[in-house]
Amino acid sequence: MKFARSVWKILVAIKDGLVLLLLLLFFGGLYALLTLRPSPGVVQAGALYIALEGPVVEERARLRPTQLLAGGGRSKAVQERDLVRAVEAAALDDRIKAVVLDLDSFGGGSQVAMTRIGAAMDKVRSAKKPVLVHAGLYTDDGVQLAAHASEAWVDPLGGAMVTGPGGTNLYFKALLDRLKVKAHVFKVGTYKSAVEPFTRENASPEAKAALGAVYAALWEAWQADVKKARPKADIKLVTGDPVKWIAASGGDAAKAAVAAGLVDRVGDKVAFGKRVAEIVGEDPSGSEGAFKGTALEPYLADRAPSTAGKAIAVVTVAGNIVDGDAGPGTAGGDRIAELVDKAAASGDYAALVVRVDSPGGSVTGAERIRAAIARMKAKKIPVAVSMAGLAASGGYWVSTPADRVFAEPATITGSIGIFAIIPSFEDALSRIGVGTDGVKTTPLSGEPDVFGGFSPTAQALIQQQIDSGYARFVRLVADARRKSPADIDRIAQGRIWDGGTARQLGLVDEFGGIDEALAWAAKQAGAGSWHPVYLGNEPDPFGALLDQLADSEGGADQGHVLGAQGAAPDFAALAAQRQGALAERLADDLAHLLGGAGAQVYCLECAGIAPAEAAAAGPPARTWLALIGRLLG
Repeated sequence: MKFARSVWKILVAIKDGLVLLLLLLFFGGLYALLTLRPSPGVVQAGALYIALEGPVVEERARLRPTQLLAGGGRSKAVQERDLVRAVEAAALDDRIKAVVLDLDSFGGGSQVAMTRIGAAMDKVRSAKKPVLVHAGLYTDDGVQLAAHASEAWVDPLGGAMVTGPGGTNLYFKALLDRLKVKAHVFKVGTYKSAVEPFTRENASPEAKAALGAVYAALWEAWQADVKKARPKADIKLVTGDPVKWIAASGGDAAKAAVAAGLVDRVGDKVAFGKRVAEIVGEDPSGSEGAFKGTALEPYLADRAPSTAGKAIAVVTVAGNIVDGDAGPGTAGGDRIAELVDKAAASGDYAALVVRVDSPGGSVTGAERIRAAIARMKAKKIPVAVSMAGLAASGGYWVSTPADRVFAEPATITGSIGIFAIIPSFEDALSRIGVGTDGVKTTPLSGEPDVFGGFSPTAQALIQQQIDSGYARFVRLVADARRKSPADIDRIAQGRIWDGGTARQLGLVDEFGGIDEALAWAAKQAGAGSWHPVYLGNEPDPFGALLDQLADSEGGADQGHVLGAQGAAPDFAALAAQRQGALAERLADDLAHLLGGAGAQVYCLECAGIAPAEAAAAGPPARTWLALIGRLLG
């Protein structure tokens, strides 16, 4: 028996040793993967091939482990600055003979982003290099990019559709009345239409007037850009009577797009690939229609940005502003404030540029960011704000410390107002036989009472806080723009403005993008040579590993040639795809009612103008599940 026990102890020791060895090997391999630095890409002479398989965004969100485990994957968003940098570099790179954009799965982007990418495409063409674009179905964003191409192709089963800005919003008052839910709204601002979905069954005349003016400016700027780049494009024909326009080509939407001058040629991916191969050379190792070239990621790895001269810090405020450490892709107030404070304390940066692409959000989150920027400015460091497609409400709040504010004509800004929405359920509970009662020691005991109803004292107190928050917002803007609070109040009231009007009103100093803001900041800092450093953009080995796992799971690694021939999207397919965006929009709207977010400096109406990364994230079924999860969570 003693011998058997000895043998058993030896076996257990061997087992424990093997388990320990396997664990050491596992964690050693994981550490190696996480610390592995990607080597620069190998650039093959030929085309720069850019497959846009998601939206173009200001800041790409990182994949969370839970997303990968749930099988949801992530939207393959591309950062605008990376795309522009690659295209501009291609113009001067002798290895690159042409730039090719594959827009078959393009998720759109802000009008400001499309204009900047189009300008980069123009630089390639000025260098006597062709820019070729292919898509199944072109919508407004794709049409704007195609206008800057030397050759724009459309799939034989596809076409083009120009809708212009505008559309419908969701209004919940009748539903809330039916459910006996009271939406207590506290706001300041005649035009603060963020609360209207919960108080009205349609848009107010004031909201329509403000939104209509912005839409008109955006539409005019879009048409001007397209017509300048492609004078033969007949926008009036396309938008005046779309049914008659397509009928004139026998119902063939692809031929109609050529007839209207929106695109140049009709052809599938194989035909398009063969055309590219005529210019840059055929890839003999590839499939039919393959051509020589390099994809975006390896090209960016090869073309590392310069680090010469003084460092200019760039902090990005992208997405909804929230409390805490959220992001990138969401503007967590604590996370961004910490980035700015560390940059200021380091003494490594000659100036700061704040890149804003946000509809706003939490008052406290926005204030955390604003205060950190103000602390850096107090150290006599020049601060510039560069507004991208959207810098409204809280997006403008964080811009107030800047020495100089840059925006584009198609930037959406303003929305200087504040609100809070808190639901109460006393009528709904009474309807199902649930009553409320209790004992109070002060007028505020148990308030705000979402079950028994708000007392007049609680309502008055909350409104006072909202009034105070609005007064602070107006004062911050007035001090920044060197105007009186009364002057700012007249152009505030929650109203949104396009960049051109905002400049006339003094909310913006001059037109320009991120490059102009960086150049101004560098000049103010006395930097003869300089380079930008994007804070919070440090390599994330774990995130890179998750991305690789998600790409391999989804079969994303397709090389540098056009992917396999697939069914071209049509107008019906586009409608189906937009179900996901509708679900996400519904979730966002209801989150403001049920999320308990407190006081908000948020532009709800802006959500329908500027596309977000989440809007293009995956099949509609998954998005509806996400909606249910958000509402229940």
